[in-house]
Amino acid sequence: MTNRRAVVTGASSGIGEATVRLLRQHGWDVVGVARRADRLEALAAATGADTFVADITKQADVDALRDYLDGLGPIHALVNNAGGAFGLASVEDSDPEDWIRMFDVNVVGTKRVTSALLPLLRAGVSPETSADILMVTSIAGHVAYEGGGGYNAAKFAEHAMVAVLRLELAGEPIRVLEVAPGMVKTDEFSLVRFGGDQARADAVYDNVPNPLYAEDIAEAIVHSLELPFYVNLDLVTIKPVAQAAPHKVIRGQLSPRG
Repeated sequence: MTNRRAVVTGASSGIGEATVRLLRQHGWDVVGVARRADRLEALAAATGADTFVADITKQADVDALRDYLDGLGPIHALVNNAGGAFGLASVEDSDPEDWIRMFDVNVVGTKRVTSALLPLLRAGVSPETSADILMVTSIAGHVAYEGGGGYNAAKFAEHAMVAVLRLELAGEPIRVLEVAPGMVKTDEFSLVRFGGDQARADAVYDNVPNPLYAEDIAEAIVHSLELPFYVNLDLVTIKPVAQAAPHKVIRGQLSPRG
């Protein structure tokens, strides 16, 4: 995979950071994109990845990212990982501003980056390769659950965007892939969702045997990108064994019945 370049958004923590690290281990050139310069500097020092500070909810930042990447040359894979959830209130009681934030980063921001970088992805195609657009969505984009209102709506929209994009790009050697994780224990996802309430964030994973970790999702992402160019994993759904659905998580030791 030497000389293949991937761009990973949301690279400063969690799944994005783990994906940058694993891609680098596999010999990819990587550009990690996120808002937090200090986290990106540490990632670059640890992995040798290139980094770019950008907020994907700001068009000027996305345009600057495109111009920076254009100076590096073609890109071969875009991992649209940036996203997030804000709040767990009901549809009735939730703050509309939280919904706007979720749509802006999960849906509109992903659209901005995809539109801006498609010409560079096309430039990276050769007769024996495809270009890849991989969306990290969520099982929240496939199954609704109480308290999921705004996040469900945003992720359902992102899932629909993946399907439409695949139809629109049919005939081009560009794979459109979706990885939809379930419960993934990271340092920040639940903490952000609950407005910095560490105790409430920790309770999400309390006594759940072997939740997924960011590295597990990174493995699936890199595997998807490194499959033969004619193989398209339209949708990969990944949940821990203890999670049957977004709203059904087993706590305590798993054991056979009988």
